[in-house]
Amino acid sequence: YGAAGADDLWSRLERRFGLDYHQARAELDRQIAEGAGKAYRYLQALYGMPAAILASGPRADGLRRFLEQELGMEETEASEEDSASGDEPVRMVFAGDILLSDHVLNAYEKSGSLSGVLDPGFQSVIHESDIFMANQEFPFSNRGTAAEDKQFTFRLPPERVRIFRELGLDLVTLANNHALDFGMDALLDTCDTLDQAGIYHVGAGRNLEEACEPVIITEKGESIGFLGASRVIPVGSWNASASKPGMLTTYDPSLLLEQIDHLKETCDYVVVYVHWGIEKKDRPEEYQRSLGKQYIDAGADLVIGSHPHVLQGIEYYKGKPIVYSLGNFIFGSSIPKTALLAAEWDGETTRLSLIPGTSSAGYTRMLTDEKGKAEFYDYMTGLSFGATGKRNTSGGAIAAGSVTAAGRTVTWGQAAFAPSLPGSPLLKTAGKGV
Repeated sequence: YGAAGADDLWSRLERRFGLDYHQARAELDRQIAEGAGKAYRYLQALYGMPAAILASGPRADGLRRFLEQELGMEETEASEEDSASGDEPVRMVFAGDILLSDHVLNAYEKSGSLSGVLDPGFQSVIHESDIFMANQEFPFSNRGTAAEDKQFTFRLPPERVRIFRELGLDLVTLANNHALDFGMDALLDTCDTLDQAGIYHVGAGRNLEEACEPVIITEKGESIGFLGASRVIPVGSWNASASKPGMLTTYDPSLLLEQIDHLKETCDYVVVYVHWGIEKKDRPEEYQRSLGKQYIDAGADLVIGSHPHVLQGIEYYKGKPIVYSLGNFIFGSSIPKTALLAAEWDGETTRLSLIPGTSSAGYTRMLTDEKGKAEFYDYMTGLSFGATGKRNTSGGAIAAGSVTAAGRTVTWGQAAFAPSLPGSPLLKTAGKGV
């Protein structure tokens, strides 16, 4: 790849696996020992070079040398590591809206690191995931003029993308009602900034073709496709066209349904992240329920929603989950209820769990008291449609149609949600120790 390519590749490894080129070699060796197999799988997905073709091809020699010299890896070792993980589920984590507001930036600057913004518990859940995705509720840019007749317009300087890298974000959706707050140049700057940071993005772009373009990530031998779209824009000019930047919208869902159908032909699993609903309303609109089911009929395996700024419930349709809103995750001065959604897919079944939290003064933290967690799960069950959330502190199985979790010993949420339908399969959350 040459020096420039190697630097880009290393920056991606730093962000995705915590490998730091500038640390002492002994510490680096330790990180390599722990992360080499995962890093190799990431390279396979990123560069489309499975082990079987590493021995040939125009890019193979450069990539192989880089792996050997910088990561201390050999092809045979990496291949064995990759195959050994074939039975593990793909672990995806989703957050709702993220805005690096003044409250958040003040908390970050005061602590000097991410620890002032996000507690160790949530950081651990993200770190242990294979893919972390959220809704980016602002552009990265120093250009543009604030949109007229909007109560709130947001913009962050591009250098703040380092906070996203610290968060471990792999992917964001830009299809929302703030990506064009400062115009098309600011949107293009956002795409460039994310590209340079090694963070994928969906839902918006330089033209309609780019806005419709999915991101496909291969993890543990499974291809996961992601699409983003918005059902909330302030003016029609925010729609992308063949020659104009903008976003993919789903007021008329036909184009998005077509993209889902095409993506399902090439991917094992399809995630649709959509901006929809009414702000501050904890129940989905009927159009949300209708669209979510249409997305699943077209081939989606998981539908994630945002925009209301509050949590909404979960519904299963044909055995597949629609999570209507994840609310705000990192946003303003106060978020009474928030959560990370963990989705584990083993090739056949999606296992959902919610990890509850709260936020004040720009700092988001997990709920740790049992009473607060119990109230949260009761609240979410009350908002959901035919989906139940239960905890089992003894670690044993409970009735079919619900999901068990083992109290405090489970990282992937102390409760989970599944369809409460007769004869539905028993699902379990993964037993990761805290």
